[in-house]
Amino acid sequence: MPFAEIIAIGSELLTPTKIDTNSLWLTEKLNDIGVEVMSKTVVGDDAGRLTESIGDAWKRSEIVITTGGLGPTEDDITRKCAADAVGRKLTYHKDIERKLRERFKAWGREMPQINKRQAYVVEGADILANPRGSAVGMLVEEGGHILVVLPGPPRENQPMFLEHVMPRLLAVAGETFVSRRLLRVSGLGESAVDEIAAPIYKLFEDVQTSILFNKSEVELHIAARAASEMDAKARVDELAGKLEIALGKSVFATHGETLEAVVGNMLTDRSATVALAESCTGGLVAERLTNVAGSSRYFLEGVVSYSNNAKMERLNVPAEIIERFGAVSAECAEAMAKGILATSQADHGISVTGIAGPDGGSDEKPVGTVFIGYAGCGVTKSAHLVLPGDRELIRWRASQAALDYLRRQLLRK
Repeated sequence: MPFAEIIAIGSELLTPTKIDTNSLWLTEKLNDIGVEVMSKTVVGDDAGRLTESIGDAWKRSEIVITTGGLGPTEDDITRKCAADAVGRKLTYHKDIERKLRERFKAWGREMPQINKRQAYVVEGADILANPRGSAVGMLVEEGGHILVVLPGPPRENQPMFLEHVMPRLLAVAGETFVSRRLLRVSGLGESAVDEIAAPIYKLFEDVQTSILFNKSEVELHIAARAASEMDAKARVDELAGKLEIALGKSVFATHGETLEAVVGNMLTDRSATVALAESCTGGLVAERLTNVAGSSRYFLEGVVSYSNNAKMERLNVPAEIIERFGAVSAECAEAMAKGILATSQADHGISVTGIAGPDGGSDEKPVGTVFIGYAGCGVTKSAHLVLPGDRELIRWRASQAALDYLRRQLLRK
């Protein structure tokens, strides 16, 4: 199995405002053909560090891919650094300059002299055409190693990679097929999931399993490589099936679906409808449900009853419940769910009330206290949670808990 390294280039990628998305996309494409990405590096516009990074990667990995730094300005140093790293010179290509001038002319402009820098290519490199931009890519192959130099913009480097680089890498990787599954779990923490899953996935030494916690859910990433697509899929499906049985109804997605999509499909399959009454989530549950295409089939309405008066006037929550138990209580959550069920005539009513913080908590009800209410099919019930995190995270986790609570009620139907 060949190993790869990705080097993202540009000082802007070292700031908090710019994210390197190229590495994520490239990793996915490389993994799909059986190439393992062993390292990702972000290097600023520093010639010494960049030359060293490319040179070190070139020595230890079969495939090195760089992105960025191929523009016409002084800080676009990738060409020179790549050449120095592999012990080659830069050569000037008049045909590249000619094509650049023609492109600028088509835009109704004269090409600035500074753009002539983009006509320099690493000596002996294959030139990768870029009809979507001004910077060509380069591919150097020597002694079992491949260096790929790509421009930074995804709209340029992605087609370039798929059209010119992928066929070359497929020849290096050989006939390897990769199959993947993504299971998503709610209601269990990362360590609890691993405690259940580890004795199972350890028996599948030829299948890679990773467990990750993602804000409000646990993800199990499963991948297998085999000589045929059928064999790879069979191994992944076998392990996924065993994990689904072991984890039970905590598994809400078997192919990476979002929770809102899963709930929407369940409501559709049952020809059922839902209405929401939200307080601390401020309409977030409704937003997530309605982000799914076709949600008009099952989502009737949502009420953001933030104040106590709104809870009483819009949802008919009795004043004595709020006075006795408070707006953040099981009793209030259940009354809210019953109220939205009655006014909407939906099959299922879900409510959320809680303290998102950072203020408003107490010893009895600390920040993160959330109650989820449910009403439907002659049943009224609630769940009490204390969610960790800041205000944004508590609200998101509360929305996740509300959707999952509805999912679990639907499983009973």
